[in-house]
Amino acid sequence: MQPEVTVGIRVPHELFVGGATALRRSVADVEAAGIDRVCVGDHIAFHGGRGFDGLVQATALAALCDLEVQTAVYLLPLRHPVPVARQVLSLALLSGGRFVFGVGIGGEDPAEVAMCGVDPSTRGRRMDESLGIVRDLLAGRVVDRAGGFYELDAVRMTPTPAAPVPVTVGGRSAAALRRAGVMSEGYLALWTTPQRWKESIRIVEGHARDAGRDGVAWRHGLQVWCGVADSAARARLLVADAMESLYRIAFAKFEKYTPYGTPEDVANALRPYLSAGCREFNLIPIAAHPDEAIAGVGEVRRLLQITDG
Repeated sequence: MQPEVTVGIRVPHELFVGGATALRRSVADVEAAGIDRVCVGDHIAFHGGRGFDGLVQATALAALCDLEVQTAVYLLPLRHPVPVARQVLSLALLSGGRFVFGVGIGGEDPAEVAMCGVDPSTRGRRMDESLGIVRDLLAGRVVDRAGGFYELDAVRMTPTPAAPVPVTVGGRSAAALRRAGVMSEGYLALWTTPQRWKESIRIVEGHARDAGRDGVAWRHGLQVWCGVADSAARARLLVADAMESLYRIAFAKFEKYTPYGTPEDVANALRPYLSAGCREFNLIPIAAHPDEAIAGVGEVRRLLQITDG
């Protein structure tokens, strides 16, 4: 029997700049809509300055709700892994085991990587080393490292949470699929077709078997930008404007991966991923108002669960 479909929402960025009271109200609306998970992104200074710290935002959400909280995704190679491990441990303990640490290498804006003192060409290698360090520290192991990016001498952190912190890996490259199979509990896809999603999961789990990782409680998922409005034309305008403003790339490059329209239109576009085996969706909803985005994601969840039932 397949697990139940779960749907998360990347909390609209504007809710974090409106003050704690407004954020608290909106998070209550997310819970009331039946949404399963809240997610946050992460950027230092993207394309000229835009940014938001994923672990800070995740901590705020964990304190305001009882839902699962996920970074989707946190740009781990841009930080030193030791203080990150402490932050993740603190958040895991605060949330009572509700935190999922989603990581990625980023790179759509090489200047963002370089301004952190990181050579963009080393992102993948830094990620592998950093993620290994973080996973060891989260598990309470003593970490010694030499000869890589980080020199560590008998580093250990306590206390550790009763349940391990799940790690999910985002990305589209072959290296990301290998990393997900060898060093995580799940692959989080973005901008992919149902067929490619299914093939990616096969590759990820193949890497896990090759690494001797058996019995992993996998939680593979799909992250999806979507436009929500009372018409497809209006929804397309909203999501196209948001994505072009952020990525500075024509929406046509993303359109085939980006559902838009009414919640029913969005759910219809996601149903082929259900058929491919996906049971975890994180939606990045763009609507005229955050209330409409939250309500739309709640309705998409309802429709997908009906389909799956």
